[in-house]
Amino acid sequence: MTPKPPDQSNGSGAEDAEQSLPPNPELEEALREAAEAVEAQAEGAAAAGEAEPAVLAEDEPEAEDPVAQLSAYADQHLRLQAEFENFRRRALKERQEAAQYGHQNLVKDLLSAVDNLERAIDHARRSEGGDLEGLLQGVELVQREMLTALGNHGVVQIESQGKVFDPAVHEAMAQAPDATVPPNTVIDVFEQGYMLRDRLIRPARVVVAKQPEGEETDQGGGESAD
Repeated sequence: MTPKPPDQSNGSGAEDAEQSLPPNPELEEALREAAEAVEAQAEGAAAAGEAEPAVLAEDEPEAEDPVAQLSAYADQHLRLQAEFENFRRRALKERQEAAQYGHQNLVKDLLSAVDNLERAIDHARRSEGGDLEGLLQGVELVQREMLTALGNHGVVQIESQGKVFDPAVHEAMAQAPDATVPPNTVIDVFEQGYMLRDRLIRPARVVVAKQPEGEETDQGGGESAD
């Protein structure tokens, strides 16, 4: 019995069966989503590979050039040195001007007193010494103006007459017996003392009262008699 040759219609039948399968929308949608997911993952990996070096470059601190940094420090040092030198010169100039012209306002205030003193002297010369009262009034006017000018600049006269002797502002030139005032009382002023605000410019030179010797003896005798 001779075997039958293989039926050629089986292969064509399978192909026909495959071609004749009805389309499945769910299967096609799943395949499409899977393909899109694979493509998106591939694109994300590629984008991450390109962006990663940039991120590292931003996070990585830039290497500073030591030579450039040293040059910047040297330039800053030179600028600071120049500014300090300019400040030192300005301060020195201001001190020199203060020493030379700091009393300019005081001089201006005293000029009027000098003018009045010259007028008083000129008046006395023209009157040939006859108008002594006018000369005295002129000198007193000059004195008041000078004291006013000094007061405007913080200079005040120390009150000494009749005050208790104070070694901080008085300089005793002599002692004189005087029973009318308590001992150590200033009874005469040789030279007025002056204060510049709270600083002593010149102490007042004064005469200080002391107890008369006779009264001391009397008091001593009285005490011994008791």
